[in-house]
Amino acid sequence: MPVQNPIRRLLVISLLALPLSLPTVAQAEQAPIELSIKDHRFEPAEFKVPANTKVKLIVKNLDPTPEEFESYELKREKVIPGGASVTLFIGPLKPGVYPFFGEFNQATAQGRVIVE
Repeated sequence: MPVQNPIRRLLVISLLALPLSLPTVAQAEQAPIELSIKDHRFEPAEFKVPANTKVKLIVKNLDPTPEEFESYELKREKVIPGGASVTLFIGPLKPGVYPFFGEFNQATAQGRVIVE
């Protein structure tokens, strides 16, 4: 049965097109960033994230000793026991470079987040 009323026709077309105009969950979310600590170093030591987006950061400590993920610029400080992992959220951030470090091994545990 065809839709005769032009207003109803427009409404039906709009409702059918609506799913095409909405972003999917995969498009709307930033994939988690996985960061590991091994031999008192962050790997990767540098990673990029989009500006103005909240990002999930999973930090895995592969060393047997604890390490602390710390960043004054990111306003984050979290101890990760040896062999454990933690989840942190960073952002949304303005474009720029945000350093982080391992409090217990500052000479080697250095990294930075590049926000574009």
